Amino acid sequence: MGALPVFRWRLAPDGYATRRQLRARGLRPGGQEVAAMLERPRRRRPPLVAYLYRVDLAKPIRPMTPGRWAALAVANRARRTCPACRLDAGYVIPASLGTCVPCAYPDPHGPEREYPQ
Repeated sequence: MGALPVFRWRLAPDGYATRRQLRARGLRPGGQEVAAMLERPRRRRPPLVAYLYRVDLAKPIRPMTPGRWAALAVANRARRTCPACRLDAGYVIPASLGTCVPCAYPDPHGPEREYPQ
């Protein structure tokens, strides 16, 4: 394969799209190679690059099956489960903490502390 055609930002011809643009149209690259590149120049830094795919070779996205929905639900539940207390935190456990917030920062006075009035 020869060198890829390179287009300047916003000057790509019709018939090319990025992955996001394909997805917005309900398409996916479908195994095709990158057809072209888009470059956005920046001052004192290398240009931003976006890869373009041919729209005519793109395939429709695969629909979500009941099995895929179930697998996604299991994966999301695992991301919400605290490894320390094994409870569903109700939010995705931050990778920076590794546990839910109450396990990462336990209350030094205990949960039953009375506050002066």
